[in-house]
Amino acid sequence: MKTAFLFPGQGAQTVGMGADVAGAFPVAAEMFERANDIVGFDLRKVCFAGPAERLNSTTMSQPAIFVTSAALLEVLRSSSATAGLKPDVTAGLSMGEYTALYAAGAVAFEDALRLVKKRGEAMQAAADTTQGSMVSILGLEEDKVRQLCDEASDGELIDPVNFNCPGQIVVSGTVGACERAERLAEKYGAMKAIRLEVAGAFHTRLMSRAAEALQNALRQSRISPPGPVKTIVNITAEYYVSADGIIDGLTRQLTSPILWQKCMERLLADGVEQFYEIGPGRVLTGLMKRISRKTKVTNVSDLTSLKGLVEGA
Repeated sequence: MKTAFLFPGQGAQTVGMGADVAGAFPVAAEMFERANDIVGFDLRKVCFAGPAERLNSTTMSQPAIFVTSAALLEVLRSSSATAGLKPDVTAGLSMGEYTALYAAGAVAFEDALRLVKKRGEAMQAAADTTQGSMVSILGLEEDKVRQLCDEASDGELIDPVNFNCPGQIVVSGTVGACERAERLAEKYGAMKAIRLEVAGAFHTRLMSRAAEALQNALRQSRISPPGPVKTIVNITAEYYVSADGIIDGLTRQLTSPILWQKCMERLLADGVEQFYEIGPGRVLTGLMKRISRKTKVTNVSDLTSLKGLVEGA
């Protein structure tokens, strides 16, 4: 039976994440200790105690989610009941693709964490110089969302950028265009339009400066060619085949749409039957219910869900 490990991206963070797991499993606590040494500040404290305003910032949430996901993964790897649970393929939503590549062995923990930290900083810096926003459009097909963006643009940038699941597409662009999209959504038949609490127009050309900065960091990092465990690419729904391809994919991800629904449909078509969401929250579990209702995703997000696996319950 083919198995996939899935890893969440920005937005999955919540104050307290990882605290119960680190308290129960020394290997998880050690991951947070290592993370503190790498980033040079008390990332563990921000994960465990907040404040929410700091944790939710782009620069903080990305490394925080990465470390929490990696700590949960480490418990699965080191516990006798789950040591034999290995993925055939990994996937991560946007920033989660770094965790997916770490889980697949393409990049070491230290390098992945430094890259995620750099990614968050570069995205925030780009957001500070470009007035951008994002809106989740619920209940519309892609063609209608594109029509909505055409009308809302009024000469400004706005594009569909996150194809998460049927009936959930996120658009991204200038603040003015996103405000117009929010107002016009009902006209096109949307059930709801929700402004996202993000710093900028992620996954559009407004992140070009961030992509340049990130590419430089990627080129200076140790990235291995993909091994036996495959990782699917957010922006193409294909699999990485080379180290250069990973650098290119992670760079282009900042200015390109995320094709999560197509990625999951590709995994299902390729025979993956067993899915595990490893990281804070249940976002990816919820998306899969919309993509393939009969497909079960085992959620590994906290001590309760983890104990059910490592204790063989």
